[in-house]
Amino acid sequence: MTRISNTLLWLLVSVLAARLGLSALLPFADTTEPRYAEMARIMAETGDWITPWFDIGVPFWGKPPLSFWTQALSFKLFGVSEFAGRLPSWLANVGIVWLVYNLRRYLHPDPLGHGAKTQGLWAALIYATTALGFLSAGTVMTDSFLALGTSLTLVSLIIRLQGGPPLWGWLFFIGLATGLLAKGPLVLVLAGLPVFLWALTFNRWQTLWHSLPWVRGLALTLLMSAPWYVLAELKTPGFLDYFIVGEHIKRFVVSGWQGDLYGSAHDFPRGTIWLYLVLASMPWGLVAVAGVLRNHWCGAFQLQQWHTGEQHVSALVVLAAVTPAVFFTLAGNILWTYVLPGLPFVAALSSGLLMPDIGRRLKRSSVAATLFIPVLGSLASGWVSLHPELLRTERELVMTARHLSDKPSARLVYTGEPPFSARFYSAGRVDGIEVEALRRELADGNRTLPIAVAVDKDQRDLLDQLEQIADPVDQNRRYILFLLEPVTKSAALSNDSGRTPPAFNYTEEHKQPLS
Repeated sequence: MTRISNTLLWLLVSVLAARLGLSALLPFADTTEPRYAEMARIMAETGDWITPWFDIGVPFWGKPPLSFWTQALSFKLFGVSEFAGRLPSWLANVGIVWLVYNLRRYLHPDPLGHGAKTQGLWAALIYATTALGFLSAGTVMTDSFLALGTSLTLVSLIIRLQGGPPLWGWLFFIGLATGLLAKGPLVLVLAGLPVFLWALTFNRWQTLWHSLPWVRGLALTLLMSAPWYVLAELKTPGFLDYFIVGEHIKRFVVSGWQGDLYGSAHDFPRGTIWLYLVLASMPWGLVAVAGVLRNHWCGAFQLQQWHTGEQHVSALVVLAAVTPAVFFTLAGNILWTYVLPGLPFVAALSSGLLMPDIGRRLKRSSVAATLFIPVLGSLASGWVSLHPELLRTERELVMTARHLSDKPSARLVYTGEPPFSARFYSAGRVDGIEVEALRRELADGNRTLPIAVAVDKDQRDLLDQLEQIADPVDQNRRYILFLLEPVTKSAALSNDSGRTPPAFNYTEEHKQPLS
């Protein structure tokens, strides 16, 4: 390998290793990460590998199980921890990095030469150091696996069009199955739309047909994905109606959709997804735009060291890059992670646009650009790890409640619904109680077991009431924790002050569901 290839390789390995290390550093903060991690923990604990469970008796119909399978398996292998929960997303990201590397190689005039390897490493490094690429590599989420599926599908097709081996034709259909098991039929849109538009615009239907083993490939896709959909519907009837119609149609076309069973819908201004694309691709998106403007100004606009054996395949790469943003342009219920499937192709295009900045030695400006997001993310993660109170996480509070040394029987209760991070860190052993129900229990004057009560800081009246009978033992950004000692009515009536202190009687009939 050349000197520049070695430099790029070491930078890429360092970035990936740093992201893996950061996965063990930060606690899960509400809501997305601990919610999905808790469902994976329940899957690992119960051995139910068909239906992810949102809560006791509440199936989760919002996503297929691929991400939960991998996270539950990781919990089985490495124990329940933040690192184990995030490891599958990191591995999925490594897979995407490998695909970007191969994509760029096959878009080079000499796919097997040193120049192609250098360009492949450069494109892979660009993807790994985008804002969303770096963040998603160590986050418990389903989007990483969707992006893996769409990338495998489209990269495989492009490589086949460029003369790659037949194995890539089969990987195309494995990518479809991966996406169907990661996030459902959305993969058919995000991967199918750019292919359809490319074939329609340039009349490449015959080329498309001969590039892939369509009949046997589609049979493989169905064999890999369809059984789970059938089993899920049989086990929890109603799944297909909610998932296909609700999650894939109403979620995106109905503003403020009220049918979401597991959260709240968003309603952002139309076109916001393009702003998300700019933010997600930082710093490379803006750098690439600057490169385009510079090349255009110099009258030499072209992709450097870029060769397309198949006619108009560059247009397919462009379509793959922008399809997520185009598809969600008119949607208001969106998240910035929705642009992730397009980033691998943004990285491939950027590597061609920014090739003049590499030259024979990697310039300091290029090194600085590759390190910008990793260094910024590492510094921010380090700061937050030293100040966990800045996060919306219940890890420390749950640990305090768990390690009340002289109260091994104390149970943890949250006013209202326990946050997902409390559910995860307590291994599901946390309960919720309504404020008025707690007031009635306090007024009852009989408490036979110690209880740790986490009270929302906004519930000032209840906090004042509890502070009259107990001192806070811990607090975080959102809650204050009290330990209420056992008190009987007879003991309360003999209180020196002559006042019956409020009490709490924690009995089984007052336990609330875990959400």
